[in-house]
Amino acid sequence: MKRLNETPLVSIIILNYNAGNLLLNCIESLSKLTYENVELVVVDNNSTDNSQNECKKIFPQIKLIQNKENVGYCGGNNVGIKEAKGEFLVILNPDTIVEHNLINTLMEAYRIHGEGLYQPKILSLEDKKILQSTGNMIHLFGFGFARDKGNLDNNEINKVIPVGYAAGTCLFSSKQVFFKLKLFDEFLFLYHDDLDLGWRAAQKGIISYIVPQTKIYHAESYSLKWSKKKFYWLERNRRYCLMTHYSQNTLQKIQRELWITELLIWLVYFLKGYLTAKIKAELDLRKNKEFIIKKQMEIENEKIIPDLELIKTFPDRIEIPKFVSDNFQSRWFLDIIEKLCKKAKRKLLE
Repeated sequence: MKRLNETPLVSIIILNYNAGNLLLNCIESLSKLTYENVELVVVDNNSTDNSQNECKKIFPQIKLIQNKENVGYCGGNNVGIKEAKGEFLVILNPDTIVEHNLINTLMEAYRIHGEGLYQPKILSLEDKKILQSTGNMIHLFGFGFARDKGNLDNNEINKVIPVGYAAGTCLFSSKQVFFKLKLFDEFLFLYHDDLDLGWRAAQKGIISYIVPQTKIYHAESYSLKWSKKKFYWLERNRRYCLMTHYSQNTLQKIQRELWITELLIWLVYFLKGYLTAKIKAELDLRKNKEFIIKKQMEIENEKIIPDLELIKTFPDRIEIPKFVSDNFQSRWFLDIIEKLCKKAKRKLLE
């Protein structure tokens, strides 16, 4: 059990970009926290809806940092982390409502399990019985998904357990851990930022956990929702994580399976009408080839846990909510990806 001060300062960093009343509701819920030693930091990414100033007017106790431009999820949160005074940090989306015991419960988990990345149970703000995440998982081919998303909350997970990576919707750790991981990777801008952070953490032996004894409620994707722009960021950053997190040896061994997966993704993007997003993602990766090579070498040199050890913990099947995957096209894609994943893992284990 890790010894801590009774009530160390916890900085809660809320990154805002045109969140409107969602931001005000979030801060209102934070004002009811039972934990007493809290700093509220709102980092605004050059919002045009005046929500940041309205928030400061209603809640003068917040520390408001106004960026001159939108520097993305990663850049904005990094600004907040650097400015925060707390020994511990919570990265929190503005479209959330938190339970009053959030900080106490996350802090207790840290006291017991030590250095790590922690998330609460996440449920839908629209239907508070429906899960959004009981911890996120990394797939061999770079996909990230929220476990149990869309399922009814039956409290099946009722204790702190390790997960693939903690959700960036509400992410708790010590400031020391964030700096040990060199903060969020600003090349990502947004999406897969938490997957990247959790993957790099796991490579250094820092475990991610779900803490189901406390909950937050989340209004998902209030900014981009489903769009070509969102698909561009998701695909660009998935490929970036593959290119930087695996060693060249690992990539060579599963080259054929990765190539088939790419063909399938090109097909899916074409069928969804998002082909231009996929093309744009590939062109951007090519443009940044030298940076990506340097990043891969940096990550490889700092690894403590080898690829194979982590890959053994990656699930074979991607979990997607039934309302998304309950059609032939989705099931067909998931079935093929699962088979390719198993085949690739056999190669790596040979």
